[in-house]
Amino acid sequence: MSTQMQQDSATAGGISAAHGLDWPAFFATRAERMKASEIRELLKLLDQPDVISFAGGIPDPALFPAEAFGAALTAALSGASRGAALQYSVSEGYRPLRDWLVSRMASLGVECSADNIMITSGSQQALDYLGKLFLSKGDTALVGWPTYLGALQAFNAYEPNYDRLTPLGNRSADDFRETATAKGPGGGKVKFAYASADFANPTGETLAASARQNILDLASELDIAVIEDAAYQSLRYDGDEVPPLLALDIARNGSIENTRTIYCGSFSKTLAPGLRVGWVCAAKPVISKLVLIKQAADLHSATLNQMAIHTVASNGFEAQVAKIKATYHKRRDAMLAALGSYMPEGVSWTKPDGGMFVWVTLPEGFDGAALLAESLKTERVAFVPGKAFFADGSGANTLRLSFSCANEAMIEEGIKRLGRVVRGG
Repeated sequence: MSTQMQQDSATAGGISAAHGLDWPAFFATRAERMKASEIRELLKLLDQPDVISFAGGIPDPALFPAEAFGAALTAALSGASRGAALQYSVSEGYRPLRDWLVSRMASLGVECSADNIMITSGSQQALDYLGKLFLSKGDTALVGWPTYLGALQAFNAYEPNYDRLTPLGNRSADDFRETATAKGPGGGKVKFAYASADFANPTGETLAASARQNILDLASELDIAVIEDAAYQSLRYDGDEVPPLLALDIARNGSIENTRTIYCGSFSKTLAPGLRVGWVCAAKPVISKLVLIKQAADLHSATLNQMAIHTVASNGFEAQVAKIKATYHKRRDAMLAALGSYMPEGVSWTKPDGGMFVWVTLPEGFDGAALLAESLKTERVAFVPGKAFFADGSGANTLRLSFSCANEAMIEEGIKRLGRVVRGG
């Protein structure tokens, strides 16, 4: 073949000698909505010893029950259990762990059976599966303003629109429907409301019982599902426990099989995130569909990891939670005190009862991304600009601070430095 013919053939096949394949031309339209997580990028700063980081919303590795996991993994790989630990398993998840979760959910006011629970590779996988299950292109998801960035990333692949989750009284159900129809290609529908009811990422705020009832009222009026992200539910430091949305839904309707709420739990913030074990608790028809999705996606979550989580949770879940709560409680208090001492007038922040986050609102005109660049350059303090947490890209004058991975002395010094940056801004 002549050189010219080779070049013509390459061009016809979509190949440029200088640039190779034009891969973006091959991608589905949904790929355009897949964006890098600002938080995952900022985690790289944790490897820089001179940076005080309030960026990553991750647990302190010093608090992991490492010895307990070492023993659990050794036991799982010994004797008769070895084959099961290394073998394929059922998509629903390791039955002893699901049985333990039945008891755990009962302690939260949720009466269910193992058939109402599916194990996932972290609660993040559950959000992806639920987006796949419910969202067609142009449908609407109701979310907080701001909301968890990982939820937006999970849902974005299914090309939805977003509307602000607000209770009835502020807007009518017809208004939600009309907005969805106007935005959606061919007339989209409202499909679900997504809420993190306890110590939400990014704000740290908790929904009162009345606000949870309002969400259920709205969902009933619109006849949609409710996705409850309960990743931080166990990390309460002050105040009284509030029943999960799923528990309130059961109280209204008598049985989990009559509810519209889907509870997404995780061991990442209590035991260890690296094993990637979470769960979904919902009515059986929902679980059955999620099992089919999981069969197509990854067959099942790692059996060895599930066995280790089960052993460690069975032998000391409450003690582990008590340990991490005692530490994070002190760090939360240190951050709130430092903000009160070093932030200038006009800056406000949330005062969370638990979780890992404080949400800061700066005066209008501030830009969190620009502030981060200046903070890293001059004071070596990292945080997450708040804009990423808004589905419409607003909130430029906000930022998220995490107190989980810095000790009290680091928190005071870091907030002192950040205060200097804000004052100079």
